[in-house]
Amino acid sequence: MAALFEKVLIANRGEIALRIQRACRELGIKTVVVHSEADTDAKYVKLADESVCIGPPPSRQSYLNVPAIIAAAEVTDAEAIHPGYGFLSENADFAERVERSGFKFIGPTADVIRMMGDKVAAKRAMIAAGVPCVPGSEGALPEDPKEIVKIARSVGYPVIIKAAGGGGGRGMRVVHTEAALINAVQTTRAEAAAAFNNPEVYMEKFLENPRHIEIQILADHFGNVVHLGERDCSMQRRHQKVLEEAPAPKLTTRLREKIGDRCADACRRIGYRGAGTIEFLFENNDFYFIEMNTRVQVEHPVTELITGIDIVQEQIRVASGQRLRLKQKDVVFKGHAIECRINAEDPYKFTPSPGKIQTWHAPGGPGVRVDSHAYSGYVVPPHYDSMIAKLIVYGDTRAQAIARMKIALSETIVEGIQTNVPLHRELMRDTHFIDGGTSIHYLEQMLAARERDR
Repeated sequence: MAALFEKVLIANRGEIALRIQRACRELGIKTVVVHSEADTDAKYVKLADESVCIGPPPSRQSYLNVPAIIAAAEVTDAEAIHPGYGFLSENADFAERVERSGFKFIGPTADVIRMMGDKVAAKRAMIAAGVPCVPGSEGALPEDPKEIVKIARSVGYPVIIKAAGGGGGRGMRVVHTEAALINAVQTTRAEAAAAFNNPEVYMEKFLENPRHIEIQILADHFGNVVHLGERDCSMQRRHQKVLEEAPAPKLTTRLREKIGDRCADACRRIGYRGAGTIEFLFENNDFYFIEMNTRVQVEHPVTELITGIDIVQEQIRVASGQRLRLKQKDVVFKGHAIECRINAEDPYKFTPSPGKIQTWHAPGGPGVRVDSHAYSGYVVPPHYDSMIAKLIVYGDTRAQAIARMKIALSETIVEGIQTNVPLHRELMRDTHFIDGGTSIHYLEQMLAARERDR
């Protein structure tokens, strides 16, 4: 068996930097944390074996500063770099640069990241592997407006125009009528060229009330792939996830196994390695592929709790050259887990609320996990994503998990800044959420109705 790394550099910040650090410490691996000047006093910086300041607060001058990160790995004699999520985690050029500089990138190969980052190429690869996709154009849309109209008529309105290089809810536009089609395509192309340096766009059928369900994958260098079941991430606002749970409510074992096996086979075909997530829209008991995230997900803890598998440690083992220790038959699903993303923001206007946390009290008790870098006295910087914690609960049943989350949220105290804890408390009382199976539009509809009733 290949030896584990002796030292890993963590090229990220916040709760995921602390999460990776804990996984490394448990494996006996030393850690190096890179940080901006704004994060000098962060908990994970103080707990690391070594830390290197790589620039001022703005991300482009620090966490996106590739030469500084590579230099930090060189001077600390790290063997591998873990990118976490966000920042450079799905940047193929970064992964290539890491490997070319003599380090291991804890993630898939640059070629695979590049393929899955191009939504047209990703869809083509999934179709070839038998993974169901949303009806739409075969590849990028042509230049000829008449051909575009013809494709839209065959797909059927409403359609959605998406940037091939987009992601995270950006670079997409819904079109309900033929009259608005060509202008929407041209506008999305221009936006895509400016935002992603790739003007290609493609078309898909716009599903009216789908759920967002994703499959967690683990794969090694030797063609071994397992899926760890699904997560329901339908509680979203502006395509940004707010709450996740596993398993997905009202999804049958047969459907889970069918789509999970197809995802595993697709990853085997493309030569995937490490942890990855294949995301779907789910409507009328049918799955439709939308994209693959070639990194660890924010919501990975809910899968860890129902499977007992440490996904971050498996990423590290695979990157070290070890075989997966699991076969599909070894993956057992038990109980239910829910994760609430705790953000430093107004709970209903969603405006950021950076500043000093005067009081921080995290909840506890059976089945409660808090992944957070925050503490009393911690200053939430204004330069980065507003998430300061993930509150995760586990129960033998979904009803027990909801009950535990209600209690955990009631015990969560954050003073000095605003957070979205009140919104999560409201969701735990919401009859539609309790029933399970809400669509990706539900939260925005709920918030709009709330605003009208004020």
